[in-house]
Amino acid sequence: MRHDRLSAVDRRGFLGLGTLLGLGALAAPSPLMAMLREAADWPTVSKNIHSYVDTRKVAGMMATIGWGTDAPVSLTAGHLSLDPSPEVNADTLWRLYSMTKPVTGMAAMMLIGDGKMRLDQPVADFIPEFSDMRVLTDPANSLDSVPAKNPVTIRNLLTHTAGLGYSIVTKGPLLQTYLDNGILPGVVSRQPIPGFEGGAEVPSLDEFARRVGGLPLIAEPGTKWSYSIGLDVMGRVIEVASGMSFDAFLQTRIFDPLDMTSTFFQVPESEAHRLATNYAVIGGLLIPIDPGKTSIFLDKPAFPFGGAGLVGSARDYDRFLAMLMGGGTLDGTEVMSRAMVDLGTSNLLPDGVDLTGTWVAGQGFGAGGRVGLGPRAGTYGWAGAAGTVGGIDRQRGLRASGYTQYMPSEVYPFQGAFYEWVYADAAAMAQAKAAA
Repeated sequence: MRHDRLSAVDRRGFLGLGTLLGLGALAAPSPLMAMLREAADWPTVSKNIHSYVDTRKVAGMMATIGWGTDAPVSLTAGHLSLDPSPEVNADTLWRLYSMTKPVTGMAAMMLIGDGKMRLDQPVADFIPEFSDMRVLTDPANSLDSVPAKNPVTIRNLLTHTAGLGYSIVTKGPLLQTYLDNGILPGVVSRQPIPGFEGGAEVPSLDEFARRVGGLPLIAEPGTKWSYSIGLDVMGRVIEVASGMSFDAFLQTRIFDPLDMTSTFFQVPESEAHRLATNYAVIGGLLIPIDPGKTSIFLDKPAFPFGGAGLVGSARDYDRFLAMLMGGGTLDGTEVMSRAMVDLGTSNLLPDGVDLTGTWVAGQGFGAGGRVGLGPRAGTYGWAGAAGTVGGIDRQRGLRASGYTQYMPSEVYPFQGAFYEWVYADAAAMAQAKAAA
């Protein structure tokens, strides 16, 4: 199985959520909220997703929008592929890639709530190889290093402040070291893809985490935000802390209680007919790089990648978001405590961390997802490498997620524009209600 590294496109998470004017009126509960929950027409969202499909920028696209924990509205356009195929719907399977990170982050929060780990506990308590970390003195040019002054902590893994690298963004000699050790973040295609550097075979999760602990850091822990394999390493911490395999923990503690029956690290052959094709956008054309029916996600992965490994349906991911909106409870089932949801969706960045030039400059970061500050307060979420995006706005009572499959995701502005469409429609409905 070929483990091509992901492109540097799962960087943009919850962009612009909650920043449009006039949305303060959407605080729940209110008669306005009741009206909005019943609204099945989101014209700006619908117009734009149909435009993407009609102009053949993508084969299919959909949005799922809900208020509070109420049933969502699903807006769809297009098909699973450009070839004759079924239309996309709430049960279509999408490569979530880095939208896996908030799921892993909340799994960690559950164990913190259980008393099995602490937010500022050293990772070395769970993975001894993290006991003697070293920090590169000149990451761009050399592997020379000095002993780290601070330990890598659970907080650091959750917030990308551990000083770890990521083959999709890391530069310099450390990149080749990662490739040589199989420190790769996930899979893309069975075929070689120009611009995607392969590497050594990816080891088991246990071995992956131990190898990472033996490699140097690009920055002193807790000092710099650097997108990383931190959530993959967290998968191993969860195993040690819980006494369960990482995928079994997610299944037992999140997927089963939430009735998320279409979320997989390995898509069953019986469900391949629901998996959308992933495309590369080259010269304005869509080139299939991972057809749904023969996808690399049908193979057993090297390990369940906590940073980018999940495939799932919009229906399932919306239930995860609805659980967060419900303070850890959905349909009467408590999945996690409200206190841990509150903590996981708050700004967990270490004091004084350098965000200069990063994707989260001026914002916060929680358990695996971006956290809004100031006018964006109450928002939490992240995006995926193949064009998915999802999150919540707890202050305004809104959850929304968008789905399509193309790489690299920055070719189109979809992930950044999606929430602008959602809030434009919400604001228009609010204005219409106020004028009635």
